[in-house]
Amino acid sequence: MKALSEAIEAAVNDGGDIDAAIALLADDVVFTSPAVFTPYPGKAITAAILRGVSRVFTDFHYTRVLEDGPHSALIFEAKVGDLSVEGCDFVTVNDEGLISEFTVMVRPLKGLQALADAMGAQFDQIKAEAVAAMETN
Repeated sequence: MKALSEAIEAAVNDGGDIDAAIALLADDVVFTSPAVFTPYPGKAITAAILRGVSRVFTDFHYTRVLEDGPHSALIFEAKVGDLSVEGCDFVTVNDEGLISEFTVMVRPLKGLQALADAMGAQFDQIKAEAVAAMETN
């Protein structure tokens, strides 16, 4: 998961291209948000969400990566506006080494609420990016 952690950190902190992280997603990836009950299936919507997150988080960095076969927990710290958050990306890779499950947890509640608000404000753009990606493929 080093490739994922490096790609996301570069995209969020250095204004890099999130495409390196998106290339690691399986077409049938399922993204589970810390703020929404229903998971988001598919690479197009997951990629659009990751792009949105890269616009919302600042000072993002992973502090620890735990791996157990195809399952990894990538623990991070970041800021949403002026609020510091801690979180964990739970990632499962398939037999091809691509991410098939991507679940995010965030704390504290105040930080999660700020993240949900910031992502909610971008959701029209996120949906438009996902639709455009599906039409291209």
